[in-house]
Amino acid sequence: MDHKYMWYYGKTMTNKLFIPLLLGTNRKENKSEHAARWLLGRVEKRSDIETVFLKAQDFKIPHDNCGEDIKDQFPGYRDAIIRADGLIIVAPEYNHGYPGILKSILDLLLKEYHHKAVGIVGTGGTLGGGRMVENLLPVLRELGLIPIFKTMYFMRVGMLFDETGNVADKEYEGRADEFLDELVWMAETLKWGRENIPTTFRQ
Repeated sequence: MDHKYMWYYGKTMTNKLFIPLLLGTNRKENKSEHAARWLLGRVEKRSDIETVFLKAQDFKIPHDNCGEDIKDQFPGYRDAIIRADGLIIVAPEYNHGYPGILKSILDLLLKEYHHKAVGIVGTGGTLGGGRMVENLLPVLRELGLIPIFKTMYFMRVGMLFDETGNVADKEYEGRADEFLDELVWMAETLKWGRENIPTTFRQ
């Protein structure tokens, strides 16, 4: 059997998938970072994912320009997404929507996202950022990213984590594993497609 098809039959992958984790808020002392770092720890324990932690606070977006015109001012992000097999976005809900800085970061690129999996993690309030997720989904689809079915919601994120960064509710561990399992499946499937199935509609 051709080795490139081995993943389909449940065999162990030989190469790790590269899936960066982006914290999409630059608000000082935001509580979403607790969720992002906790999930990052879960990712780093896996044998099938390599990751890097990206924070919106590190993006110095200029006030006089935006979009793909300035992507080369952010080579770390540009190169990470070019290499990436998928993306995890952790973001809070602000006034029923997603943070403006997150939209500015996502708009830096376009074709670099095409046919790559994305998992969304919402934080905040009693809905765990549910309305943020709803508003973000059409943006991600327009960029060419493929959202997975599973979504993680961290409700009342400010009270959820203890001083060591751990979650008291152990159910989150199972949810995280299911979320990451599906993300890996979708990322690997799309990676195979990008590498093996020619398309005429890619930009």
